[in-house]
Amino acid sequence: MSKLFSSYEHKNINIKNRLVMPPMATSKCLDGKVNTDLINHYLEKSHGGYIGLIIIEHSYISLDGKASNGQLSISDDSDIEGLKVLVENIQKNGSKVYAQINHAGMQARHEIIGQKAIAPSAVLNPRYPDYPIPKEMNINQINKIKKYFVDGALRAKKAGFDGVEIHSAHGYLLNQFYSPLTNQRTDNYGGSLKNRLRIHNEIIVSIREVVGKDYPIALRLGACDYMDGGSTIDDAVEAAKILESSGIDLLDISGGFIGYIIPGVNKQGYFSDVSNAIKKEINIPVLLTGGITDPEFANKLLIDNKADFIGVGRAILKDSFWPKKAYETLQNKI
Repeated sequence: MSKLFSSYEHKNINIKNRLVMPPMATSKCLDGKVNTDLINHYLEKSHGGYIGLIIIEHSYISLDGKASNGQLSISDDSDIEGLKVLVENIQKNGSKVYAQINHAGMQARHEIIGQKAIAPSAVLNPRYPDYPIPKEMNINQINKIKKYFVDGALRAKKAGFDGVEIHSAHGYLLNQFYSPLTNQRTDNYGGSLKNRLRIHNEIIVSIREVVGKDYPIALRLGACDYMDGGSTIDDAVEAAKILESSGIDLLDISGGFIGYIIPGVNKQGYFSDVSNAIKKEINIPVLLTGGITDPEFANKLLIDNKADFIGVGRAILKDSFWPKKAYETLQNKI
């Protein structure tokens, strides 16, 4: 059996293989609610059960953190019933499914949220410099955000998701706290790397209290910004160790303010240098994404111990039969 299609025991669940469909926004939910179009999208992608784990698109935890029109909501208890239907449809096809919870921070636009965006510091957005400078968060706002994340995680569990992923990548709010480009605070939430990850630690610990010790909590880390003055591989390795000690069960490695691609870099698995460095230093599983289109290459990344799971996004988005073809390709090589 190929490594890509070998099973993995993660916390209290058995994931049938190492292939992951990572979160990709569909913009199908005009009112934030699950609808038939969204369910059909995930039914098509999960058909045949060839994907071990699907992490659904980022869901906003509060209206002031909504990133775009059509984004899925996990901000209210009234969202649970629709999410439950979505989860049941994916699970019946044989895939495990995690929710991804997010707050956009400075990447929330006024025309979407109807107010000024908030962020760790009132600085220019390095990814979207034409966006207005956000309002710096006070301690009360930080405490509110922490509660929103905890409430979102609890809703995910109530909806039947097999686990929950905290979004701290691609320049969104928690990534803004982690990155030195956007965190210029002088209180306990700024300065050292430990302080810049304080909000992450507090959210993780609080989520663990409400979901229980066996419920998987993952975190998508925008490991490196690939910008002058931004987060580096050394930061990412140290951050991974801190997050593991906070109680994270899986780290999903992606980009920081650079986003989910590295401009000008076309090689597959372009975050593998980071995931490899992190994997050497922590004991929890690591998920690697980044331009992977060849199943044999994906399999080799696992064999070479660059990661424990492989995320294939755009290839599956373009071709819903990619997972089936990958399985058949690797089976024929055995």
